Amino acid sequence: MNWTSYLEYFDHVLQHAAQTPPYDQEDYLHYAQLNHARMKRWIKQGSLTTATKQALSTIDRPQRWILITEPWCGDAAHIVPFIEKMSAENPLITLEIQLRDSDSEIDRYLTNGGKAIPKLIIRDEAGKDIAVWGPRPQACQELFIALKESGQDFEQQKIALQKWYNEDKGMAIQEEVSALATCVECK
Repeated sequence: MNWTSYLEYFDHVLQHAAQTPPYDQEDYLHYAQLNHARMKRWIKQGSLTTATKQALSTIDRPQRWILITEPWCGDAAHIVPFIEKMSAENPLITLEIQLRDSDSEIDRYLTNGGKAIPKLIIRDEAGKDIAVWGPRPQACQELFIALKESGQDFEQQKIALQKWYNEDKGMAIQEEVSALATCVECK
């Protein structure tokens, strides 16, 4: 699906949660509602840096970005809008969104054996993987691992990660993804 289809799907989930598993479960619906608000905020307020725009403008061959995500994913609420903004910056980039739990390619791109999302796969015009990124910016992933190892419960982890994303304002995702998309050695 494309970006517009994903936004329509997200709205459909919220409007028809009772008929849309897993959103028929209270926890999943709650996460989706929070994530929708967070995502809309980043769509409206998030912006790309000049450096990110300049880097993406150097892409001179078609790239297909496959983004694997789900509305229930808290990290995705902060990341997906920036990936969409970056993909829209260069007409040679095509963004395709796959739902992790519905016939996605996630099984080929596991993180430590798990289906962690969001996951971004950048492919060249021949369909060869140039780079794989995700599920979080490196500094955020390090924070997540430290929180888990220190025994923080799920609620404490969520609060700490939310704070990290709010303070970072999409800078790390921009730096990491633009570097991968423009990496000459990676191609």
